Amino acid sequence: MAIIHVVMFAFKALATEAEVQDVCDRMLALKNNCVHPDTKKTYIKSAVGGRENSKEGLQNGITYVFVSEFENEEDRAYYINKDPAHQEFVKSLASVVDKVQAVDFTPGVF
Repeated sequence: MAIIHVVMFAFKALATEAEVQDVCDRMLALKNNCVHPDTKKTYIKSAVGGRENSKEGLQNGITYVFVSEFENEEDRAYYINKDPAHQEFVKSLASVVDKVQAVDFTPGVF
């Protein structure tokens, strides 16, 4: 069953536009850079993201949102816990990202 992974960023006030763009580009590039160790194929089914534009005023500082889809729990677990490309990306965020929120869900499961 598919799993949707939502990641939201609040960038540091001193982060430059170039730094923000770099993080966004690299976040979306994970779809092609994350390769399963057994199949040697990419395993993120889809990845989209962009600057938040809600008019509700409930962002709590969040400025960018990314949504990735995984085929199953095993792929998501590998991504979060072991994928070297993802691990390297996460480590690179400390200097420019102030807050990260991540939530996951399985469509239709309540």
